Amino acid sequence: MVRVMATGTFDILHLGHIKYLEEAKKLGDELVVVIAHDENVKKRKHSPIMPQETRRKIVESLKVVDRAVNGKKGDMLEIVEEIKPDIIALGYDQDVDERELERELRKRGLNVKVVRCSKYEGDDLNGTRRIIKKIIEKLETKELYVGEENEEDRDS
Repeated sequence: MVRVMATGTFDILHLGHIKYLEEAKKLGDELVVVIAHDENVKKRKHSPIMPQETRRKIVESLKVVDRAVNGKKGDMLEIVEEIKPDIIALGYDQDVDERELERELRKRGLNVKVVRCSKYEGDDLNGTRRIIKKIIEKLETKELYVGEENEEDRDS
């Protein structure tokens, strides 16, 4: 059995995430997804909107995912040592050098192949930042809640 590990923040789930996980699953028999620890996300990207455990439960509910686990604070390779994947599937935009990661894992006694997944070129909402930007635009133009009365009107 070939175990594939995918990792990510998965803060606002979108089609880009789904395509990444589907591609990762095709690399083996079992897909284990590691959800980035809140503290690691804050250091590398942004403050997550949803807490880690919520993100894990959402990702684990996806049909393509066999198991989702929470990543650890600090040494992000510690979880790799626990899961012992045969393959690590990286997202197209994850800031990791594949060869350097393979070398570091070999130093830790793990022979893991690292594969870079392709970019999903679908709609314009295939990224968390794009979705947030779209929400902000709709809030600013008051298009988000069309047909509902204004909150100030409800309070009076």
